[in-house]
Amino acid sequence: MAAVTSSLAADTTSGGLFDTVADWAVDLMDAIGGPGAGIAIGIENLFPPIPSEVILPLAGFAAARGSMSLVEAVVWTTLGSLVGALVLYGISRAIGMDRLSRIVDRMPIVSVEDLQKGEQWFQRHGTKAVFLGRMVPLVRSAISVPAGVARMPIWVFVLYTTLGSLIWNSIFILAGYFLGENWSVVENYAGVLQYVVIGVLVGLAGWYTVKKVAAR
Repeated sequence: MAAVTSSLAADTTSGGLFDTVADWAVDLMDAIGGPGAGIAIGIENLFPPIPSEVILPLAGFAAARGSMSLVEAVVWTTLGSLVGALVLYGISRAIGMDRLSRIVDRMPIVSVEDLQKGEQWFQRHGTKAVFLGRMVPLVRSAISVPAGVARMPIWVFVLYTTLGSLIWNSIFILAGYFLGENWSVVENYAGVLQYVVIGVLVGLAGWYTVKKVAAR
C-alpha cells in the first residue's frame, strides 16, 4: 500500500493548501486505509477550510489503485461525514436557542426576532435544508448548527445527513476513481462551484446588512 500512496503523492502537482491536504490524506490512507479517509472527512466537517473536494477524489483514486475498495471508500467517508456533523450538532444543541438568543440580543445587526424567524423556517424546512445542505460547499458543515439549535430529532438529522453525504461523497469518489491519475481535475471544477457559493453568501449577507441598517 505504501507504493500506491507514494504514487498518489507524486501525482499531486498543485501547490499550497492543495498539496498539504493531499499529502496529509495520503499519509492517513497509507497508515490505515479506508478509516483514514473517514477520519480525514470527519475533520473536514469540523474545519471547512480543509476541502472535501480534494480528499474525496483522492480516496476514489486510492480505491482505483487498490488501497481500498470502492465500497470501503464510500462507506468510511460517509461515516466520517456523519460523525463530524454530529459533533457540530451536539455542540449547537447544548448551546440551545435560549443561550443563542442572549448572544444575539447583544449584536447590532441581527435581532432575536430574526433568530426566531430562522428557527420557525427551519422547523418547516429543516429536513430539506439538511439533506440539500450536505451537497453545498461551505454550507455542508454549517447546516449542522441550526439543526442542533432547533433541536431537530437526532434520528431525522442522522437520516438526512447520511443520505446527503452519501450522494455528495459518492459523486466525488467515483469521479476520482474513473479519472485515475487525473483525479486532481475535480478540485479545479469544484473550486469554481465553491467561489460561486461564496459569492452568493456574501451577496446575501450584504443585502441583509443593508436592509437592517436602512430599517434602523
